[in-house]
Amino acid sequence: MSYTYSYMRSFVLMLTLAASLTAEYRLWVCGRVQKYWVAGLPLSAGGLFVESGAADFEHRGFHHPYVMALDYDRRDPATLYLAAGNGLIRAANAGRQWRILTDHQVTELRDLSVDPNAPGTIYFAYVNGLQVTRDGGTTFAEVHPLPRRRYTESVRVDRTRAGRLVCGGESGLYWSEDGGRNWRLAGAAGFQILYIEQSPHDADHWLAVTQRGGLFVSTDGGRTFENSGNVGVGRNLYDIAFDPGQVGRIALCGYRVGVVVSEDNGQTWQERNHGLPSPNVSSVTFDPDRPGRLLASVHQEGLYVSEDAGRSWRRYGLDGSVVYRLRFVPEAAR
Repeated sequence: MSYTYSYMRSFVLMLTLAASLTAEYRLWVCGRVQKYWVAGLPLSAGGLFVESGAADFEHRGFHHPYVMALDYDRRDPATLYLAAGNGLIRAANAGRQWRILTDHQVTELRDLSVDPNAPGTIYFAYVNGLQVTRDGGTTFAEVHPLPRRRYTESVRVDRTRAGRLVCGGESGLYWSEDGGRNWRLAGAAGFQILYIEQSPHDADHWLAVTQRGGLFVSTDGGRTFENSGNVGVGRNLYDIAFDPGQVGRIALCGYRVGVVVSEDNGQTWQERNHGLPSPNVSSVTFDPDRPGRLLASVHQEGLYVSEDAGRSWRRYGLDGSVVYRLRFVPEAAR
C-alpha cells in the first residue's frame, strides 16, 4: 500500500514538473514562513516567494513581515508592485530589486491594482483610504471615495476600461468610472469588504466577499452589487478565484469556511475541504495553465494543491507559513 502511494505521489510530482516546464504563468506568494513574529525580533523568511519547481519556492528580494498583495506591469511582467506594511514597493527584475515608492506617511497597505489600460497608473488601498499614481510611482494623489471612514481594504480596476474601478472598506462597495474623481455607493452598505474580483470570462461579472455578510455579486460591471444567498454569512470570506480555464467555476475561501466551489457560476456552492488540515483558509487561486488545478493557503499550515477543483487536497510547500495572497503572473517574470 505504501509502495503504491509513493509511486503515485512520484508520478504526480513528475507531471507537475513537466507542466511547469511549459507553463505560461508562474505562482507568486505573499507571506512569511514563520507562524508568529514580533516587531524587533529576527524574521526567518518573509515577503515575496516564487515557485521555482514543483512544490519548491524561492525567496525573492528582502525579508519582509507584511507583503499583503501584488500586481504586475502589463508591459513588463517582470516588474511587480507590492502592497506592504511600509508602503508601495516596486520589485523589479522579477522581484530581485526593491524600491519603496511612497514616503513615511503612507503605511499599512492592504491591496493594489495596476490599471492595464493606463500605463503607469496604480491604485492602492490602505488604512487611510485610497491613493493613485499616474506616472509609475513618481507622484501620488489621495482619492477619498468613502464618506465616513477612509479605511479601504480592497481595490480592483476594470480590465476592459481605463479608470473604471471598484473599491471597498468598512462601509460597503464604491464604483467610479473616471479614475476615482467621482464615486457612488454600489452596494453592501454597512458591511466590511474584504476582497473584490472581476471575472476573466465576463467583464460585467464582479464578486465581493465580506466580513460576516457573505458574497455580493454584480452583473453590470460593478455599478451595483446584490447579496448572493447564504454562502459565508456569519463568517469572514477572504478571497475569490475564477478558474480561467473553465467558465462558471469559482472558488471562495475564509475563516471556519475552508474552500467552497461553484461549478455553475455561483448558483450553488459545495464545501471542498477533504485533505485540508484546517477550515481556516486565507487565499485561493486557480492555475491558468491547468483548468481545475486549485491552490490554497491554510493559516499557519502552508500551501495545499488540488488537481480536481478542490475535491481532494495534498500538501504543497511553505510548511508552517502565514500566506496573505497567492497570484499567478505571466512567465516573463523569471
